[in-house]
Order: sequence, then C-alpha cells, then structure tokens
Amino acid sequence: MYYVYVVKSEKDGRLYKGLTDNLEKRLKQHNLGQNKSTKGFMPWKMVYYEEFQTREEARIREKYFKSGKGREFLKLKLDI
Repeated sequence: MYYVYVVKSEKDGRLYKGLTDNLEKRLKQHNLGQNKSTKGFMPWKMVYYEEFQTREEARIREKYFKSGKGREFLKLKLDI
C-alpha cells in the first residue's frame, strides 16, 4: 500500500504533503529532523492521509494536493 499524507507543523501551522509506504516511519522521520524541508518546523502531526494500491496512483494524488485546487480541497477538508 502507498499513502499520500499531510502533516501539520505544530510550530507555525504549515502543511507538508508527501507520499510513503509507511506512515508511522515517515512521521517519525519528520519529527527527528531527517527531512531537509521539514526540519526547521518540528514537531509535526499527521492530519490527513489517503491509501492507494499503487505508487503511481499515490503520486498523482500527491501532485493534486500540491496544486491550487488540491490546496483548496485540503483547506475545506481540514477546516483550516
């Protein structure tokens, strides 16, 4: 299984969207500062995820979340 996820910085509220095959491990990596993009904004909490059968499907959804329409979708879904 593959997951597209959204984590939120508890420091400043920013969102990070990503793709993984292990949600627990990936969140731990974000909170240990092992991701250059998220390192300065720890701690992070998981606020949303979706599950996919293939990496290709997950990648398409991740790209959507990073688009203008995808950000609007997340705003409504996450009530932010």
